[in-house]
Amino acid sequence: MFKNKYLGNSLVAVFTALAATAAIAQGYPSKPVRIIVPFAPGGATDVTTRVVAQKLTDTWHQNIVVDNRAGAGGNIGADLAAKSPPDGYTLFMTSGSIVTANQHMYRRLSYNADKDLMAVTNVASGPQAIVVNPSFAAKTVKDLITMAKAKPKAITFGSAGVGTQTHLAGENFIFAAGIDVVHIPYKGEAPAIADLLGGQIQFVTPNLSAAINFVRSGKLRALAVTSKTRSKQLPDVPAVAETLPGFENLGWFGFMVPAGTPRAVIDKIQKDTAAALRDPAIVKRFNDLGMVPVGNDSVTFARDIKAESAVWARVIRERKLQVN
Repeated sequence: MFKNKYLGNSLVAVFTALAATAAIAQGYPSKPVRIIVPFAPGGATDVTTRVVAQKLTDTWHQNIVVDNRAGAGGNIGADLAAKSPPDGYTLFMTSGSIVTANQHMYRRLSYNADKDLMAVTNVASGPQAIVVNPSFAAKTVKDLITMAKAKPKAITFGSAGVGTQTHLAGENFIFAAGIDVVHIPYKGEAPAIADLLGGQIQFVTPNLSAAINFVRSGKLRALAVTSKTRSKQLPDVPAVAETLPGFENLGWFGFMVPAGTPRAVIDKIQKDTAAALRDPAIVKRFNDLGMVPVGNDSVTFARDIKAESAVWARVIRERKLQVN
């Protein structure tokens, strides 16, 4: 009798909790939502966020505030997101490396990507590009490799910061090419591209979406893209793999939330984001930037993050890319 009564009370508690959670999700969002972007305005992470944020603003009928918190390879923004209230009103637009590579690259982090952040959905994916100032002597990837081998450490390349996917794309290329160049980290792709435009550095390996308009306008020259094959958006630009067979490096950007955010809220954010990414105008916008919208479920996204993290752990260990 006592057992049945206990079971009955437990079921009531469970159903009450489920009803309360469903009510929270149904009323979400009831106030403005903040999306933390861990890099400076103008880079691929920022652009990706703003494309989706506009559509979600229309869906949710709430203002969305894009909060750029650049620095430390994305770790400043990630730390802020991890320590924010887990109520669904703070989203974190992460680039892949922040939650897959940084925990292995940085010896000390003030947050734990595995424990402090929860996956929502992968928003978009795309390759990087090797871009140079039009005045730079190298016209091809082969030229760049030849120049770098002739004068080790004489060439500099910029990235969005230590441990970012633009940095790791550059490191992958450098390793595959067998060259020795100097890395200059910035607080985002946009500042790195600005210095490239000014001739302060020799090349950058930004996400294609951050560089494509500069390439189209002739302000930058793309030597190659890092996808296995050429990009449909820049068909005249070769893939790195045409010079270094087998080479490939892709980046991605996805929503995460502070650990403890109600599952029903996470599911609603994922569902609404996935719906936004199916909008033909959004698809075209991302395709024009050389990116592919994703919108997968949170379980799949979390599994992909875990698998990629294991790959970067091995690469970083073997190549001794750790930062104190």
